[in-house]
Amino acid sequence: MTTEIITSVHNPLVKRWRQLGKSSKQRHLEQSFLVEGTHSLMEALRCASALEVVGATADWQAKHPELVQEIYCQGLRLITLSPPVVASIATQVQPDGVVAIAPMRFIPPQITSFAVALWYIQDPGNMGTLIRSGVAAGIDGLIISGNSVDVTNPKIIRATAGQWWRCPMHITDNFVLALQTYQQQGLQIVATRAGANRSLWQWDFTQPTILLLGNEGNGLSPELEQLADVCVAVPVQSAVESLNVAIVGALLMYEVLRQRRQGEA
Repeated sequence: MTTEIITSVHNPLVKRWRQLGKSSKQRHLEQSFLVEGTHSLMEALRCASALEVVGATADWQAKHPELVQEIYCQGLRLITLSPPVVASIATQVQPDGVVAIAPMRFIPPQITSFAVALWYIQDPGNMGTLIRSGVAAGIDGLIISGNSVDVTNPKIIRATAGQWWRCPMHITDNFVLALQTYQQQGLQIVATRAGANRSLWQWDFTQPTILLLGNEGNGLSPELEQLADVCVAVPVQSAVESLNVAIVGALLMYEVLRQRRQGEA
């Protein structure tokens, strides 16, 4: 089957790809984002994400015939790109030869048992790790404040190791109202704060729970701390002031999982 071929870095579609990788404003304007790398593409295809277009080098297509077949089976447009074109699009140092454009469609979470709420998370690596950890721990979804880092940032897509498409997300500018709504539905909100007088091991997570994590530098606002039903901390040695928010999130998620599985035994 023949495909289109693009060899110029000045091609309009290539320029569009490049802009989607660089600009959050452009991504939200077009409601589309850049996907790059074999693993991310494979997971997007597995999750039946309606990709708009895929571009890949001839070498990549020769190495991944099964993915090429899946691209065609899903009726997607596949364009052969020269290696310099892929390099001009890529946001990573060593691209592996494939990029795509995906529509910005978020799966609305149905939160009834276990979720994580993220306030003003700014680091893409932290956000990506929290998404990946959340999927692994089986959360219902994420509630993300609108002032957090753009979740379609290419660094975040890569940091999730392909799990981005498996994590329902509710991104809201009415973060407090969203939490209050879930609270009224019977979910407890457990906030994290360094130095809190309760540790994560001293709280019952077997009831419906939302874990509330705050900004890397400033934590949670006083309003959010007051909204929470309880604040807990991860115990650390006295010489350590605090832990990275993604580590704290993972530890708490797995404490929830441990307690619930222990209760099922």
